[in-house]
Formats: sequence, structure tokens, C-alpha cells
Amino acid sequence: MNPARTLAALLTDPALAQSLDLPGWTAVLAVARAEQLIGTLAMRLEGLTLPPQVASVLLDAKSTAIEGRRQALWEAEMARRALQGVAEPLILLKGTAFVAAGLAAGQGRSIGDLDILVPRARLPDVETALLANGWMWVKPDPYDDAYYRRWMHELPPLIHPERDRMIDVHHTILPLTARMRPDAEKLIADAVPLGNDCAILHPSDMVVHAAIHLFGDGDLSGGLRNLWDIDRLLREFCDEDETFWAQLTNAASCHGAARVVARAVSLSHILFGTPAPASWTQRRLADRWYLRRLLARDGWGRPTHHFTRLTFYIRSHWLRMPPLMLARHLWIKWRKGAGGTAPPPSGL
Repeated sequence: MNPARTLAALLTDPALAQSLDLPGWTAVLAVARAEQLIGTLAMRLEGLTLPPQVASVLLDAKSTAIEGRRQALWEAEMARRALQGVAEPLILLKGTAFVAAGLAAGQGRSIGDLDILVPRARLPDVETALLANGWMWVKPDPYDDAYYRRWMHELPPLIHPERDRMIDVHHTILPLTARMRPDAEKLIADAVPLGNDCAILHPSDMVVHAAIHLFGDGDLSGGLRNLWDIDRLLREFCDEDETFWAQLTNAASCHGAARVVARAVSLSHILFGTPAPASWTQRRLADRWYLRRLLARDGWGRPTHHFTRLTFYIRSHWLRMPPLMLARHLWIKWRKGAGGTAPPPSGL
């Protein structure tokens, strides 16, 4: 079996761990590291009797995940303090939101940058507050700065040099040049407070965001982890609210994301057995192509199916901006990489 598919099966049914031999474990652990799912796997297999070598690797992964969770929550607290009176409540996104809310999707999850969502009108005040509290720009290049401010869904990334942690300040969840146009004002208005001056997206919006991030924005890098997020979110929210599927249908329609949400549910059902109504689990012709990309790892964790990966890379840029704008942007980036100079930012 493809090692990435074996990893998916293990995450879904930890009891399958008893049937793996050492070569099988080597492949699964390599893929889990490459897909940033090693901490999640460690949490899922906790309490099982495993080969000593495997148990040692997973114990280290669990410790790293716990420390990553602590760092993520502390970074959220630092941002909350810096933005007190500027952006309240502070809406957390992605991995930090999962752990802050105690969701199953946060168990063992690898968390990188701190992602937050603020009203677009508040961006100047948020930027000023963060810079005053020690954050610095990661990309000081004038072209990149102007490009972010005019066309992207977030400020240029900032980093706090003392803690070496980055923050992405979103004002919506897709670039302004993208074909889909989520309703950022509704995302913010429907956010659910956590009771500590922080908030998370409404459950249905959280699933929509995860689906958009996976299938409507990028090239599916890290896709297996993101699809696991969707499985965990769906299982938890459906158990808590019998009306969740109706809410998800409405949210997907509101944000123009019905197709990507349907694809996310369908593929999550295929790979992880996510329970869903029959109307959500109908297979599509393109599912096989998406699965090929999601599972493109060999037994050493190395990328495979390079043409498929290239196709999805091109697709990600196609989704993000119109063709002429894309061609110009790629030309400018190539010239800069080749040692040339970019046109002035006003030419964006």
C-alpha cells in the first residue's frame, strides 16, 4: 500500500498499528514527518504497545507537539496584549484556533505562524500596534510590500525577533485577485468568542476556511494534514449539532465555496471514512487526481508524481489571479531572482 495511504488508515484506525512491521513503520514515520503529521500520529497511537524504536520516535514527536502548542498559545497571548483596544476580540485562525478552543483537530497538530483575522479598516492600527510591540517586517522589498497591500488577503508577514515567531494578519481568507470571494465581514460578525478576548470562526465557517485553504488557494502542499483537520472538525461539529450539515451548506454557499467544500468532504470521506450524508460523499471524476496529489510520497517521505505536483502548482497560481496579471507577476519575480530590478510598486 502507498505509505501515505497507510498513514491515513492508521490515523483513522490506530488498531492497525499492530499489523505493521519495521519497514512499514519506517515508511509511515517518514511520510508523517514530511506531511507534518508526526505529532498527530503520536497522539492517536498513545497507549498502544509499539516497537521500542517506534515508541521512542513518537514520544519525541509528542513532546515537540506539546511544546509547539504552548508556544502557539503564548504567541496568541502576546498578540492579544499588543492588540488590546485595537482588534477585540482577536480572531484566531487555523492551528492556533484549534488548540485555543480545545478542538480535536488541535491534538498533536503542527503549528507554524500565528494567523489572525481583523477587519480591513483596522489594518493600519493593527500594523502600528504590532510594530510598536516589537514585530518587524519579514519582506522589506518594495515590490513585495506593495503587492501584499494591494492584492493579498493579509499584511506582509511580520516576525517577532526575540521569540522568532511570525504572525500573518488577515483581513479576509483569500487573495483579492482570487476567483472566489468569501464574505469577510460575515466571517468576523459570526465569530465565536472564547471568553478571553479571543475568538474563533463559527464552526461552519471554520470548515469552509479549511476547505478553501486546501482546495481553493494552494497547490495542496501539506494537504494530508489539512484534510485531517477537516475530518476532525466535521466529526466534532456534527456530533455536537444535528443541524451542522445545513449550516455548512449555507456557509459554503454564502462564501462562494460550495464546490471546494463538497470536494473536501468527499475526499475526507474517501481517505478517513468521515461520516457524512450521502449527498456529500458522491465521488467526482477529479477525485482520483486530487488523491494522487495528496498521497504523493514514497517510503522515504520524498515527493513523487512530479508532473502532478507541477500541475497543481500551476493551478494554484491560476486560481489566485487573472492570466495577464499572473504572467506579469511571475516575470517580475523571475527578474528579481535573476538579479534584475523590479518595476516601481505603482506599476502593480
